[in-house]
Amino acid sequence: MSPRHIGLAVMVAAVWGLNFVLIHIGLQNFPPLLFCALRFAVVAVPAIFFVGPPKVALRWVLAVGVVLGVVKFGLLFLGMHAGMPAGLSSLVLQGQAVFTALFAGALLGERPGAQRLTGLGVAFAGIGLSAVDHGLGGPLGAFALVVLAAAAWGLSNVLTRRAAPPDALRWMVWVSAVPPLPLLGLSLLVEGPEADLRALRGIDLAGLGAIGYVGLVSTLFGFVAWSFLLRTYDATAVAPYSLLVPVFGMSSAWLLLGESVSPVAAVAALLVIAGIGITALRPGALSGAARRWTRWSPRRRPRRSAALAAARPGRRG
Repeated sequence: MSPRHIGLAVMVAAVWGLNFVLIHIGLQNFPPLLFCALRFAVVAVPAIFFVGPPKVALRWVLAVGVVLGVVKFGLLFLGMHAGMPAGLSSLVLQGQAVFTALFAGALLGERPGAQRLTGLGVAFAGIGLSAVDHGLGGPLGAFALVVLAAAAWGLSNVLTRRAAPPDALRWMVWVSAVPPLPLLGLSLLVEGPEADLRALRGIDLAGLGAIGYVGLVSTLFGFVAWSFLLRTYDATAVAPYSLLVPVFGMSSAWLLLGESVSPVAAVAALLVIAGIGITALRPGALSGAARRWTRWSPRRRPRRSAALAAARPGRRG
């Protein structure tokens, strides 16, 4: 990747990591389902009137709009509203890599190799460790909601791959037009019209900034820029930069929200990042690295040198 595009990949990861802090701020101003509806409304309106259709069957637009917009983000916002910390949410949500592999195997017939299974196992162990850590100091129900959000994200990844949209901008705008009305209906039913009206009447700059960031910056800019990188380079070159998302998420939550990172949570983060990193490597990369290490390992060099010395004729004095 060129230095400019490396910078773009890091910028997208930073945008997505900081997104969890802005979600936390938005949830202080709006009920979660209403906030989620406003997020997608900002993306879809008025952009949908200026971009053409995504040249994808309508059933795929509706399916991804419901699974990604209503289910995934609805559960994420509900989980964070119920007490899931922003930094930990950015980490647990990366479990979508595990669920993507599971759904791809079940629905697309893709069979992950030993290397990918190893990476997914390591990442899943990290998520389990973070669950134990959070269970000691936070509500497990909120944690479960974010895990389910990661599962919905994995399913939406498989549906998007199956749909194969040719234009990322049109696809994101039209997918974003699906969730607002269902989410608004759910908000009126669950959160109540009084809470929604009170939040809209009391909207301030912080609330507007949160809606603008999670809608326009994180969703529209982030998704389109990431799709551009995936079209320009191999996925194996781009995907590892997504490992920076929980790094930026946890560090920004620590700096801006004062969230602490326990030693157990730090180990869990390392496991998740390492596991996803293993899955992002080219197939056979680990076995090739192991062979090279065995070949050039310092423990093997003395044996080789000793063998050469034994075969070399000795000096006669």
